[in-house]
Amino acid sequence: MKLEHVAIYVQDLEKAKAFFMKYFNAQPNEKYHNPRTNLMTYFLTFSGGARLEIMTRPEIIELDKNIFRTGLIHLSMQVGGEEKVRELTERLRTDGYQVISEPRKTGDGYYESCVLDGEGNQIEIVA
Repeated sequence: MKLEHVAIYVQDLEKAKAFFMKYFNAQPNEKYHNPRTNLMTYFLTFSGGARLEIMTRPEIIELDKNIFRTGLIHLSMQVGGEEKVRELTERLRTDGYQVISEPRKTGDGYYESCVLDGEGNQIEIVA
């Protein structure tokens, strides 16, 4: 069995698409728009085949994104080495994104950092 994709709602579809394209080399499909429900989506494909669906519609609401809650907590993006984790973390910091966990070796053996994207979603950057 294989996880086919993960989907998240976002407030600003184009900004979210640009974030994943710029920092994680995502390749988007053509925007889908359902005129009946006003749902708009992109599927973003990453190297290795993982896919993320970003979605928006007028009636979505913004909920508290406390990191200690149930549900989806973070997206983990593998970048290919410890130096790449450090470089991307600094690039995101320089571009104004909040780094909530500095690059480090974790107790379970990962080398990672964690940042918040433009909508407060946690993005874990792993070697």
